[in-house]
Amino acid sequence: MLTALSVELLKLNRSLAALLAVAAPGLIALFIFFNLLRMDQAQDWFMVMMQAAAIWAYFMLPMGVTALTALVAQMEHGPRSWEHLFALPVRRWRLLAAKAGAVFLVVAAMEAAVLMLAAGAGALAGLIKPGIAPTGVIDWSAMVWLHARIFAAGALLTAIQLWAALRFRSFVPGLVLGIGGTFFAVVATSAKNGVFMPWQMPVNVLATDPARADLALMLGLGGGVLVLGLMLAHLSRREVV
Repeated sequence: MLTALSVELLKLNRSLAALLAVAAPGLIALFIFFNLLRMDQAQDWFMVMMQAAAIWAYFMLPMGVTALTALVAQMEHGPRSWEHLFALPVRRWRLLAAKAGAVFLVVAAMEAAVLMLAAGAGALAGLIKPGIAPTGVIDWSAMVWLHARIFAAGALLTAIQLWAALRFRSFVPGLVLGIGGTFFAVVATSAKNGVFMPWQMPVNVLATDPARADLALMLGLGGGVLVLGLMLAHLSRREVV
């Protein structure tokens, strides 16, 4: 299993996954940087870091996952290499699980990058314009825990996107699913039942209502584990993905 996972990570290292993993968090940091520079008064570090987390959970996470899963799937769909992979003396579910593991590891790296780059953007803006330097200190333990919860709540949407990307040879169905899910999550942000929508679960972790945040976390993590299991059972029985 570890060998299969390391192979998948090597494949991603030779693709555009590394660029995506830097670009998505980098765009958030760039926004934070220029948004701070346009202000006349300093913000607390908590507000700065929460703004970055909200942008990530609200929009960049679902769109980043859509792009990442399409990229991972097309590495095999493009050259039609599934037949070769499934002919290897390795159980099919392990090959598919390795792909899922690689995707989740990249998403976790992007989550960490959002946290670190946002802090760097705030510090740099403060150096350039001392009057708007964020005040107070960053509560790193609270921020790490928050991003861990966002990552866990995003497990369901990640699993759904990966299943769609691996199931269809064309990248279009997965792309349409991701864009459509993100669109409805954005336009229905305040919907009471939005907590049950996979693409809204990460941002609902930031809800002021603790019960809503905990529900989003439970549904996102539990649903993600369930959907991953169903995906492995379904795709491993197919002759060709």
